[in-house]
Amino acid sequence: MKDLLKKFVDENREGFDNKNTPESAWTKIEASLPKKSKQFFLNSVPFWRAAALILLGLSLYLLTVKTDSVQDKKETAELKGFSDLESYYSMQITEKMDLISQYQSRVEGNEDEITQNLKKLQAMYLVLKDQFKKHPTEDVRDALILNLLIRVDLMNQQLNKFDKPNGKPVINS
Repeated sequence: MKDLLKKFVDENREGFDNKNTPESAWTKIEASLPKKSKQFFLNSVPFWRAAALILLGLSLYLLTVKTDSVQDKKETAELKGFSDLESYYSMQITEKMDLISQYQSRVEGNEDEITQNLKKLQAMYLVLKDQFKKHPTEDVRDALILNLLIRVDLMNQQLNKFDKPNGKPVINS
């Protein structure tokens, strides 16, 4: 069939080439086509693309704001928890240091190795606390808590050394 059509066109080429369509033909063709209704704005593709981009941007913004606020609340809670721990252990350390200094002033008069270690731990604690203020991380917080626990333990050891052989403490705590 294609061959017949091609043969027909080739044989009648001159008849097709010398004819021009009248100007009114296109207006008649357009008039016979179904009327194109005006496209409603919400049915347009660019509108939905823009809406999708706005929704994506808003979602990303809200996601980052929410995670930041959750992280800030977590850090605040951790700092508050650390402050509570710090005040509790600091109070214990102060009480035990008072007992140790009272006993040392009555009995020995010179500092022993445990007291010197306590002073070194206090100096390290101050350095760690300064680091924690600049860069609050879990590792620094854990090191601060460990330092406090070691100091309390050393003081307990020192107070145990002051106990009399019969088991009664020299100074009541």
